[in-house]
Amino acid sequence: MDFKALLATSKTIAVVGMSNRPDRPSFEVASVLQDGGFRIIPVNPQYAGTLILGEPCVASLADIKEPVDIVDCFRRSEDMLSVAVDAAAMSPLPKVLWMQSGVANDDAAKVARDAGMDVVQNKCLETTFLSLR
Repeated sequence: MDFKALLATSKTIAVVGMSNRPDRPSFEVASVLQDGGFRIIPVNPQYAGTLILGEPCVASLADIKEPVDIVDCFRRSEDMLSVAVDAAAMSPLPKVLWMQSGVANDDAAKVARDAGMDVVQNKCLETTFLSLR
């Protein structure tokens, strides 16, 4: 996958499992991506209806009513199948289902690929973004 082209043509990133705590990896990664010019949509039922990084948090991917380019996931590997199913139901379809470092699920990857998305597993989106700047 051409990460440089992906990031150059992406504008909106849904961050599944986003925390409102600055010490959490999801917050740090989203903050760096937001500072880099991306629109962040926090996704976490625990914080739905609140603002994280100045953006309204939604409970699920189904609650997002605008196009998303990348679904960036901070969930346990065993939880990824349901996230992939939700991402595959989005319209328009996101370009990529991205599983952060330490997260991989081949069944989720198959669902996403079968729906037409590219898949990245066990790779940090922040590190990838910063390495291409």
